[in-house]
Amino acid sequence: MADPNLSSRLPPQNLSAERSVLGCLLLENTAMDEVADVLRADHFYSDIHQLIYATIGKMREAGKPVDTLTLADELEERNQLAEIGGGPYLLEILETVPYAAHVKYYAEIIRGKWIQRSLTNICTEVLRDCYEGSDETDEVLKRAEQGIFGIFEQQETASKISMDDIMHETLDRINARLGKEGNISGLSTGFKDLDMQTNGFQPSELVIIAARPSMGKTAFVCNIAEWVAGAGETATVIFSLEQSKLELAERFLCIRAKLDGHRLRKGLLEPDERHALLEASSELSRLPLFIDDSPGRTVAQISAICRRLKRRNNLGLVIIDYLQLIEPEDKRANREQQIAQITRRLKGIAKENGVPLIALSQLNRGVELREDKRPRLADLRESGAIEQDADIVMFLHRPEAYNPEDRPGLAEVIVAKHRSGPTGIVSLQWRRESMRFDNYEGGADHSAAENF
Repeated sequence: MADPNLSSRLPPQNLSAERSVLGCLLLENTAMDEVADVLRADHFYSDIHQLIYATIGKMREAGKPVDTLTLADELEERNQLAEIGGGPYLLEILETVPYAAHVKYYAEIIRGKWIQRSLTNICTEVLRDCYEGSDETDEVLKRAEQGIFGIFEQQETASKISMDDIMHETLDRINARLGKEGNISGLSTGFKDLDMQTNGFQPSELVIIAARPSMGKTAFVCNIAEWVAGAGETATVIFSLEQSKLELAERFLCIRAKLDGHRLRKGLLEPDERHALLEASSELSRLPLFIDDSPGRTVAQISAICRRLKRRNNLGLVIIDYLQLIEPEDKRANREQQIAQITRRLKGIAKENGVPLIALSQLNRGVELREDKRPRLADLRESGAIEQDADIVMFLHRPEAYNPEDRPGLAEVIVAKHRSGPTGIVSLQWRRESMRFDNYEGGADHSAAENF
């Protein structure tokens, strides 16, 4: 049961640690360099300590020496000396610590108490919203998630910036690649020519796969998801904002069992096909594959689910079908601004979880007005933000969709943007009846995609 006196308690704080940090800064000016990247003035609980810390920071920026006398003069000029208790309080702070060696330790204590206060504030707001009942439950959940996620974002301390540290991390990453079997360093898609073209999908990459309707983009990512989950090392989650989980499950069964999807929907399966269906169902049930088909998901909701799967199921790949169906959090912004916010946050989800994130996207009708039907970057709907934030942009194109006599069964994956490698075209085999893509015996066309 909750403590009935909880609301009357003082917020989390440590005034001794606050005085210790300020004492260290007065003892040794360079101590500010140790804490400036992790400690802000508003992290202090005491208003007086906030004012003193902010003033010391401004003096350091201006190149002024900082001690009890110069700080008292600075505060006097600003008519703030009496506000902090005068010179005697500065001397009291100075006598708090004998030397400045532990300033970073004290700073971490202050930061930890600030995080705890922030959490209590968020929880208090959530309690108020729940008791008032004035907002929809989803809105309350969204605000709670955003508030806690904001604390996570601000909790990160200074990153390593010295070349020595960076080189150690870089060599560790290169050694991990050298230790891998095969010729790719990223996550395999199951398509050998595409893997060679992209070097696999790398952690933190935002991959956009775009196509006109009926090109097979959902089937394509289902093929990739089935392959990645089947490898057994990492989990895959699909956010299906258009199709239901049952529709996707049928796709996976057709892909796994190589069944004719049309005959499956009509219930016209032969005994051996039914046996293959049951075997595929049993195999798929054991895969670390997750499908969320809740409509109108926001990026905040997607982010929360990904963090949970990363924690519990070793998440390795995120797929969103499709980008334009994600619910914007700012409904007053224009469409381009909404898409820009969404793609920026999707890139953030990929980075936070250290996994590739594939987002399907629509193309505008411009591609169908040209004689050459191959898509280009300019064909992306709301293309500016998508192209800017994506690490890889790929288009799926099947010539037979426009002319049944034009290379039937051939599918092209056009790598139009690749931040870390070459562009080009990869050929795949499209098997319409089982909604399946396979490696193409003819190989890949690695020509530069300058016109895309």
